[in-house]
Amino acid sequence: MVVAGAACTSSSGMFIKLSEVNAGTAAFLRCALALVVLAPMAFVEYRRVGPRRPRLLAMDLAAGTLLGLDYVCWVQSIHDLGASIATLLLNIQLVVFPLLARFLTGVRLARRFWLTASVLLIGLALAGGAIGQAEPGSDPFSGVLFGTVAGVAFAGYLFLIRLGGDGSPGGSSQLPSAASPDEIRGTAGSDRTSRGAGGPHTVTPVCVATFAAAVAAGALGSLWTGVDLNPGWAAWGWLIPMAFLGQVLAWLLINPALPRLSPDKGATLLLLQPILALLFGVGFLTERPTPTQYAGCVLVVLAVWRTTRTDH
Repeated sequence: MVVAGAACTSSSGMFIKLSEVNAGTAAFLRCALALVVLAPMAFVEYRRVGPRRPRLLAMDLAAGTLLGLDYVCWVQSIHDLGASIATLLLNIQLVVFPLLARFLTGVRLARRFWLTASVLLIGLALAGGAIGQAEPGSDPFSGVLFGTVAGVAFAGYLFLIRLGGDGSPGGSSQLPSAASPDEIRGTAGSDRTSRGAGGPHTVTPVCVATFAAAVAAGALGSLWTGVDLNPGWAAWGWLIPMAFLGQVLAWLLINPALPRLSPDKGATLLLLQPILALLFGVGFLTERPTPTQYAGCVLVVLAVWRTTRTDH
């Protein structure tokens, strides 16, 4: 499910760049169009499963607000750096997510995390063009800045959806008192508190988070870049499939799957997203990263592999 979801969401940057709309418009319409499909599905789930607990709904709303911030900043990073490199920058979440676990849940981080985190940050700086040569026509400083903000917000989103997830199929799972990033196994809460009266909620968390993301993206986009509700038929032709693939199908696959995977497996599988985005950008958008940017991409992949591999 995570592999299929990563394949769907990795195409989003390509669709956004082809639509040629600004950051606020792309972020808001991505969520608004997705709600056309998600809202009826969530209503059917409500009738079948029952209401979702208020505490978890609040968590979904908070996660969606971060997702809206992520989308706006990520789209701006796409315009500044290109779809492939901007998507790669989201891997900053692989540093931020363990730090959130450390400061919010008390999980201790292994010594190797700090070494690989520094390598990852250098790789991201190279890939974004902040160090070395950037692709002609790009804006490395602005692109890296917005890409970093997007990655931090995305880490917060992933952290909250794991806390609000159903956990492992067998029941509850707890965060260990001392673990490295690849040993963080569970989420807070229990299977009992994350389920409704008739079973787990799959569509409702995605729908609520998407609604919150639409509100956040619409508000931020209106203040920053503006939101064009009629971008033209050519833009609709790219935004509609982007919303259904990158928002509806991708998160319906990823959200329920991540709580059932240990973070090392989930993070490794999500690494397919920037790799596929790089292939889409080079193959379909004729983006041409420089040799130093490719070197940064290699460093990012190696750092993620080293951080998420198991000791044995």
